[in-house]
Amino acid sequence: MGYLVVVTVLWAFSFSLIGVYLAGQVDSYFAVMLRVSLAALVFLPLLKPRLLAGQQRLILMALGAVQLGVMYIFFYQSFLLLSVPEVLLFTIFTPLYIAVLDDLAFSRFTPFHLVTAGLAVLGAAVIRYHGVNEDFWLGFFVVQGANLCFALGQVGYRRLSAALPEELPRHSVFAWFYLGAACVALPAFALLGDSSSLPTTLTQWGVLLWLGLVASGLGFFLWNLGAVRVDAGALAIMNNMLIPAGLVVNLVIWNRDADLPRLLLGGAIIAASLWLNGWWQRRRGQALV
Repeated sequence: MGYLVVVTVLWAFSFSLIGVYLAGQVDSYFAVMLRVSLAALVFLPLLKPRLLAGQQRLILMALGAVQLGVMYIFFYQSFLLLSVPEVLLFTIFTPLYIAVLDDLAFSRFTPFHLVTAGLAVLGAAVIRYHGVNEDFWLGFFVVQGANLCFALGQVGYRRLSAALPEELPRHSVFAWFYLGAACVALPAFALLGDSSSLPTTLTQWGVLLWLGLVASGLGFFLWNLGAVRVDAGALAIMNNMLIPAGLVVNLVIWNRDADLPRLLLGGAIIAASLWLNGWWQRRRGQALV
């Protein structure tokens, strides 16, 4: 759980950084390509190719292509259609995707995970629900594309990791994940990117460096590492902790308006769903003893 909390803090800054400094100013395909490339550079020196079989490498690359490459393309496009709060609002369905996909991946059905994930969605909706603009439906579906890719990647990594030896050093193979993402990001920029909309200020370059090296390079590794150490219910709930965290950052640093009573109430509901999930896991564990 500690890894997920640390990354939640890291990623809480990403929404505002993208919305304030990059969206509509820097070509989104270039931003995705640079972010993925920088993340790959962090782990390439650590790569030990022989630790994974050929099929496992391909699976990890495919997960990176979906969870990072395709997800980022959807994610950055959403900021051209929606405000930062609206993007945050439309991410609230990710826990439900994770709960359902995780049960499918491990051939089981856990209704209680849907209950706690649904409670987390309710908490996030309390925080961010308000009127939306005319791009509602297009923006909604673009964000759902990003949510589904992010959920598929997390669940897929949990499934792959379960088949790997526990002693396998994950940092020595994770570069395959970023190389898979690069296989999507590089062609996307070559075919769809606008080379006339590259970063023009040191601030923009600095934001991209932070997002690539830290938020993506360190963040996705730690997030996926944490994802295999908690149950699907806790993972689903932690996906929505990004919403109150992102709003706190937006309020404190960029002085944007936020409804504090809603923020506190929604955050309390999400925290309650996390506690409820932990209680249920402990009770189930005692029943099995």
